[in-house]
Amino acid sequence: MKGFKHAFAVDPPGPATPTAREQLPVDWVCIQIAKRHLTTPGLIFLEMSRPLNWVFAQSMHVAQPFVWSIVSQLDFEGYKHFTGFLERRGSFEYIMRRIEFFEEEFARLENEGESIADHIRLHLQAVREAYSAGEQPDISYHENLKDTDESD
Repeated sequence: MKGFKHAFAVDPPGPATPTAREQLPVDWVCIQIAKRHLTTPGLIFLEMSRPLNWVFAQSMHVAQPFVWSIVSQLDFEGYKHFTGFLERRGSFEYIMRRIEFFEEEFARLENEGESIADHIRLHLQAVREAYSAGEQPDISYHENLKDTDESD
């Protein structure tokens, strides 16, 4: 009976937090959606398909041989880490909050007349450097996520 102790364990409710390896591809996807001002359609799509996040991740695993043949090795590693993140229960919630954060951040930068491209480049560079050092990226955006946690 000892082997069945965690047989039916599920992830805790709320947003999942990506590992250092998953942070870069997750942020890249969220930035691309927010940069193109596709926040509303993106959030609607994610909200409607939230129960299917595991199915999406499995379909991305099926597509790995095709993706491997057309992208660089670095992009393929990011693809694999993004797919692994999608398998977790709170991944869509985390992605939705990150998209909203980047949309607000880009609106603020536009109002202040700052370059969004420079901000994106610096953010992704900081995440990449933390990853290469083997550390969890120090991203202040996680505090915003903790304040708005909801119990499902």
